[in-house]
Amino acid sequence: MRSDKHTKKKKKWIKYLIITFSILFIGLAAYLFTVYSSLNAALSSMQADSDRTLSPKRTDEIAFSKQEPFSVLLLGVDEREGDKGRSDTMIVLTVNPKVNSVKMLSIPRDTYTEIIGHGTTDKINHAYAFGGVDMSLDTVENFLDIPIDYFVQINMEGFRDIVDAVGGVTVENDLDFSYEGFNFPVGTLNLNGEEALAYSRMRKEDPRGDFGRQLRQRQVIEGVINEGASVSSLWNFQNIFEALGNNVKTNITFSEMVDVQKNYREATNSVEQISFTKGQGQTIGGVWYLVIPDEEVIAVQDELKTHLDLNE
Repeated sequence: MRSDKHTKKKKKWIKYLIITFSILFIGLAAYLFTVYSSLNAALSSMQADSDRTLSPKRTDEIAFSKQEPFSVLLLGVDEREGDKGRSDTMIVLTVNPKVNSVKMLSIPRDTYTEIIGHGTTDKINHAYAFGGVDMSLDTVENFLDIPIDYFVQINMEGFRDIVDAVGGVTVENDLDFSYEGFNFPVGTLNLNGEEALAYSRMRKEDPRGDFGRQLRQRQVIEGVINEGASVSSLWNFQNIFEALGNNVKTNITFSEMVDVQKNYREATNSVEQISFTKGQGQTIGGVWYLVIPDEEVIAVQDELKTHLDLNE
């Protein structure tokens, strides 16, 4: 009798375990399907048309499986109704998994340079207004003398949604200022989307001018990268994917994103911010430009070429 009771009890527990695991499996399957559906919808919205399939400075496509260094141009665009807009934020990322590092370079929007494909010398951010993403890519490549392999275009008005979707960002502020109704004291700040947008836009109250603004922009972008890669963001994937799908365009494909995540994950642990610091303002033809000395441009070019293993 006792043996029969024990057998029935054992069968009962096995039944409960099977039911429990079945519920967990169904729940996990439903969760993964929802993640996949949301991701697929976001990626479809993010894919941008571009005539460029390979940088003119490359002879072969990047082999992510071999962990080859690559570069990305981030374009922060303020688009207005009836106006194509200008890329007021231009940041170049070079990624090298062999040394586990990312270099993040801000290019001042007023930089005086040749606009490739337009036949003029102008402010570098005008390249987007003249010829969109492709002309921006060609112009930045010519200016830095490195291949730009990919681009990510961000609608700055919608950038606040991306910051909110990852739960806000943390930055280290080195200048006490107020802007657009927000106060930003010196120290560690936790910013929501509206605050982060205002923080990254202020320029005139900063004695460093556009250089100070570039620093804050890089801080916010690095904060988004760090928060987006955190485990806590997994539970908010729908808002993150929706915000990205609505505000980001890129030529990086889904399979390439998977390869980057697989082979380059450790590189994002070390992000070095670099910038041009010796530019001088000059009025040319009645227009104010930032003229960066050739020696500084060459020094930055060499640093990025070394990071991309192009000097070997």
